[in-house]
Amino acid sequence: MKNKVKEVVILSGKGGTGKTSLTAAFASLVPSLVLADCDVDGSDLHLVTSPTIIKHSPYIEGKVASVDPLKCTGCGLCDEACRFDSFKIEEDGTYQVIEYKCEGCGVCVHVCPENAINFDLRECGEWMVSETRFGPMVHAALLPAGENSGLLVTVVRNEARKIAQKGNYDLILIDGPPGIGCPVISSVTGTSAVILVTEPTVSGIHDLKRVAALADNFKVKAYIVVNRSTVNEQLTEEIEMLSEELGHKFVGTIPFDNKMVLAQLEGKSAIEFIAGDVKKSIERIWERIWQTL
Repeated sequence: MKNKVKEVVILSGKGGTGKTSLTAAFASLVPSLVLADCDVDGSDLHLVTSPTIIKHSPYIEGKVASVDPLKCTGCGLCDEACRFDSFKIEEDGTYQVIEYKCEGCGVCVHVCPENAINFDLRECGEWMVSETRFGPMVHAALLPAGENSGLLVTVVRNEARKIAQKGNYDLILIDGPPGIGCPVISSVTGTSAVILVTEPTVSGIHDLKRVAALADNFKVKAYIVVNRSTVNEQLTEEIEMLSEELGHKFVGTIPFDNKMVLAQLEGKSAIEFIAGDVKKSIERIWERIWQTL
């Protein structure tokens, strides 16, 4: 019987804390893993992993209205009923849908007396399976204004599980979305642990508390890491004390180094690009996490 694959998701209460950089750095330290980029609204893990796409599939979610101009009589009932201002009138007096404004509620379909409005499935983007130097990666891309209620995150995670089970991988490492919304909930549910990356700022502490509460709600073990810790050492100490109050394990700090940005520009992880304190800090942090998993 195969061992259960561990799933670890890296989260932050806000964007820009270094979540993706840390995901790539950890990936450099693990010999057998599957990567999953669940930050589908703004995916950027591919910038560091340089993936070669071997499979891609469309992602369908919800529906979108469209008007058949041959049937439309220009009565305007659809425009009156739409609370999202999704309709525009054409020069010939007929109406058309502004697709990116359509929320797929279907009211216009019901009020149209001529049955002139089609209500088709909406293609919101695509999800992909790629090969990287770290191992397989599942990721996704939304089309402009593409909808993501968290279902696309679930698709990415399910595909990563299939690959991990088939290939007998030990770990799925997930680059999660920022915040505490539906995509984050879809990223956290059923995972082995979450790594909460924060920064020593007032907003960083505020958002850390929110995402820590989310982890508590799903009864998921959480580890706390402070990135750019030397920017404000007093707040870094406060976060360490706060971790104890929250009941989560504080696993370390990563000092500020602008080479973290240069590493991304070079398409490399911090472990591959940076020597010295930053590299040692990340290695220690991952060792502490992996030992307790």
